[in-house]
Amino acid sequence: MNRLANSASPYLLQHANNPVDWYPWGAEALQKAKDENKLILVSIGYSACHWCHVMEHESFEDEQVAAVMNEYFVCIKVDREERPDVDQIYMSAVQLMTGRGGWPLNCICLPDQRPIYGGTYFRKNDWISLLFNLADFYKQKPKEAEEYAVKLTEGIQQYESVKFIDSQPEYAREDLEAILKNWERYFDRVEGGVGNAPKFPMPNNWLFLMRYAFLMQDDDVAQQVKLTLHKMAFGGIYDHIGGGFARYSVDSHWHVPHFEKMLYDNAQLVALYSEAAVWQHDPLYPQIVDETIQFVKRELTSPEGGFYSALDADSEGVEGKFYTFTKEEIEKILGPDADLFCIYYHVTDDGNWEEEETNVFFRKQSDQQLSEKLGLSESDLVSKINELRNKVLEERSKRVRPGLDYKILTSWNGLMLKGLCEAYRAFHKPEYLQLALQNAEFITGNMINGDGRLKRIASPKRQSPHSSSPKERTLNEAEKDSLSLGEGRGEAIFAFLDDYANIIDAFIALYEVTLDEDWLQRAKALTDQAIQHYYDRETGIFYFTAADDEQLIARKSEIMDSVIPASNSVMANNLKKLGLLFDNEDYTEISDQLLRNVVGQIAKYGSSYSNWCSLLLNEIFGINEVAIVGDQFETLRVEMEKNYIPNKIMLGGNKGSLPLLQDKFAATTRIFICKDKTCGLPSENTEEALKQIWN
Repeated sequence: MNRLANSASPYLLQHANNPVDWYPWGAEALQKAKDENKLILVSIGYSACHWCHVMEHESFEDEQVAAVMNEYFVCIKVDREERPDVDQIYMSAVQLMTGRGGWPLNCICLPDQRPIYGGTYFRKNDWISLLFNLADFYKQKPKEAEEYAVKLTEGIQQYESVKFIDSQPEYAREDLEAILKNWERYFDRVEGGVGNAPKFPMPNNWLFLMRYAFLMQDDDVAQQVKLTLHKMAFGGIYDHIGGGFARYSVDSHWHVPHFEKMLYDNAQLVALYSEAAVWQHDPLYPQIVDETIQFVKRELTSPEGGFYSALDADSEGVEGKFYTFTKEEIEKILGPDADLFCIYYHVTDDGNWEEEETNVFFRKQSDQQLSEKLGLSESDLVSKINELRNKVLEERSKRVRPGLDYKILTSWNGLMLKGLCEAYRAFHKPEYLQLALQNAEFITGNMINGDGRLKRIASPKRQSPHSSSPKERTLNEAEKDSLSLGEGRGEAIFAFLDDYANIIDAFIALYEVTLDEDWLQRAKALTDQAIQHYYDRETGIFYFTAADDEQLIARKSEIMDSVIPASNSVMANNLKKLGLLFDNEDYTEISDQLLRNVVGQIAKYGSSYSNWCSLLLNEIFGINEVAIVGDQFETLRVEMEKNYIPNKIMLGGNKGSLPLLQDKFAATTRIFICKDKTCGLPSENTEEALKQIWN
């Protein structure tokens, strides 16, 4: 085994038996490259990445390839989820060189870490040829390599940067309309989503567009959001048997997924469908939310209440094998009921995708449409399908399961905690709040150091029983115990800005559904840490790494929203809310400065700034501060949450120290609607309170 054998990361452990002399990222490898004047080969991926597995099998497990890598390079393996700071730098380099990026990410660097060449997946022969050419180039033309490294590093340092903007622009509805004018040209009006294949769910895009459609009263955008939510939930990207979404679909109609299931996708989709359920009362939305939460609870939850990172796409070396079935297999499981199941999920003898005879389950018709067609009552159809799904799930649980990436990442746990809070806000199911509180206690007990700073990772004390090719089954209690926490290398990694941003966001959400001020105080304490260690007042932006963290060749800022919103946009939204809740002008000014710096770029490509767009929406329409105070606050809070008010924050309870709550407690429970530092007259029922918001 190589030097990865002692790693905490499941991804690094997957490469521990490679003949490549891999090092983890760290001082030993970096010093070796300098001492021996060798090029550094940085190879970055993650546990659930299908093409990472392919390149490992084709090249990194090959003795001939390994000999070349070991001879000419110091080889470093990086888990992008463990070290997103390293990934950011070399992803920027590859995007500057090639115009595209992805994983596996492979970058060749000078001994001082500055890149000179990079790419993503390489076939074996191309990889060997490239390695020989680069080694020879560095030997024969070191000055040219140095010149190129200088230019590329300058590009990395400037990539995704913004200028400090002094003047405060006047925001208007026309700014939002300009953003949509460019954006909607890419809407897929038939299959939902944006563009063609591949299609990613991009939850934050649709969250903003939902809010825009409501506040701007734009029915066209509303229809696009509803179309997308239905198509995703009906498509094969959704696991109709076990719940939860895959990372993306390889086609344009959400049918065939890239089968890995990531915590961050499912966390955000829980939040999206929960908010949609308040916006539009569609029975599909609560179903998707509940099934996805049950999937996370069943397959991605640690004994202590932390959430694991992902499930692989592959099992037994075949992508999607765990999730797909032949019609013959379905008939064997369901007997005479197989025909109904096959009609419902479009299972055919020949198979419904490129793999011969196998089927990816998907839907086309609503339960109402199909029940009318089959001559069944809708309730009977739904009841029967649920019964059959459970039988298929039970049988599927006997298969060899995909590998589990058992890292517990602070940032992604924040996303899931926020999703659970939004689900509880929408449906008021106690089990959602219980799971949220369990996770919040886990975070405070395991992810915050004694000095009040966050850690990036909590690591299990020994390797997951599912990390290679174990027998498939749902995690039982004994297996979950084997994943309990212990001391691990990963725990020493400092947190990054996304960890702070998403945990702060989650704690604010938890306060809003419990009105327990302790969670808000925790959010404030972490915000102060983030400002102290990550914010640069001269540039008016947060860096991704702390000022006292490891110094890489560039200190980057995360500006553009991707599948996960950028940490700067999340912090900007957090600070706007906390500025109002604590009447803290510094928080508000930092939020305003962040938006000023970015707003000029939004209209060109709104989908890459969707979380910034939500902040802009609040700037234009204002934020309603809904304060519910008195002994019956919970009853009125639940009633209030039944109404869709996307531009609001909730506060109150039967006690509290927030500035807005002072002098508002009385014998009767009352609702105050406040906006722009002005509160209306108190209301004793939600009907009167809502009139103040919408009149």
